[in-house]
Amino acid sequence: MTITAGVPPTHSTPEALARGFLTGGVAGTSLAALVVGGIIEKVPLFVAGLVVPTVYGLLLFLAGAPRRRREAAVVPRTALATIESLKAIGGESSDVPVRFDLTVAPDDEPAYRVEITQDINLVDLPDYRPRGILVVQYPPDRPWRVRIVKRPTPEWEERAAGACLDSVPGPATVSEPPEGCAFGFVGLLGLLLGAAVVIGLFRADLFDGDATARQPSSSKPSVSSSSSTSSSSSTSSTTVVSSASGTVALGPDQSMLDKDELRRAIDSLTEDKGEGGKDKGEDNGEGKREGGGEGGGKRSALTVVVQERLLSVVFSPTGTQAPQFDPRSLPYERFPALVEEARTTLGIRSPQTWQITAERLTGSLTIRVGVTGAEGTASLEADGQGKVVRRTRVG
Repeated sequence: MTITAGVPPTHSTPEALARGFLTGGVAGTSLAALVVGGIIEKVPLFVAGLVVPTVYGLLLFLAGAPRRRREAAVVPRTALATIESLKAIGGESSDVPVRFDLTVAPDDEPAYRVEITQDINLVDLPDYRPRGILVVQYPPDRPWRVRIVKRPTPEWEERAAGACLDSVPGPATVSEPPEGCAFGFVGLLGLLLGAAVVIGLFRADLFDGDATARQPSSSKPSVSSSSSTSSSSSTSSTTVVSSASGTVALGPDQSMLDKDELRRAIDSLTEDKGEGGKDKGEDNGEGKREGGGEGGGKRSALTVVVQERLLSVVFSPTGTQAPQFDPRSLPYERFPALVEEARTTLGIRSPQTWQITAERLTGSLTIRVGVTGAEGTASLEADGQGKVVRRTRVG
């Protein structure tokens, strides 16, 4: 029998484009609100940068409830499948995520190949082996969402015991249709517009803050800014530090996950020394010095955000009661492994972006690793030692 299959065509529906634009806009707005709110020390704006994506995620979840109900009401189709290959991809509990390459053979349709990831109990893992026959189910309109039936009915169990299925060639693999280039474009456009709106609304405070930092004042604390740029034929980096926040941006062919790169970046932001080995400080008009200290300025942080080539730290304002932590205490040596686990074990087949956020909003230090791909967004959480405590898979 000749089997004809191919990759589903790329599609960008108006609904998907609108969702991509809104998601990009929320991301740009929240990130800009965090950075601008930290620079101009506007607490409501900074809090809004944390609240907006949370509210948007909740609304997105509620808006998708009718679709999920419709999908749940569809009667799944049952078929036999043979295991072409399988590989355990991690896990710290009794259920291990296993990536299967299957040939699915429906009764009334051509067979096809599909790759899935499903949790399998360690006790049952020896029952799954190459060329083994399984009973699977999938929605008729989404054949790529195949799930292994662990306890099939006696009829299907009997069919599986006596079945022998031929392999389907790799090019017949079925996967979820990608969103397309238009989805990525409108997402980027939304991100830029969202950031531009926030910066435009607070541009006066930003520019006034810069002017105040350049001109000494006896009635206001000084906001000192410094930047350094080093470049060569292939790498460059830029560091900007102020009293409220700091950023380090790397050039092409560099990554924050490179060995010791994060440690160097954090040290460049947290050790703000002035002349003679002392931190910079100025009189605030009441006979007190602000922004200064002895021996290198051990600065606490409210939030640390790490992306591929960007590190952002929002420092704790003087006298704040908000939960804070020493950014140098984070387990940076664990970050590459956490990112790799998020990219490979949470159901995202083709990860596009990742982000690490460290904060103490709940009282204890939380390290959240989010990864985004065509399937959506997934995340995992780790404690202050870098040990994974929670996973939120896509789908």
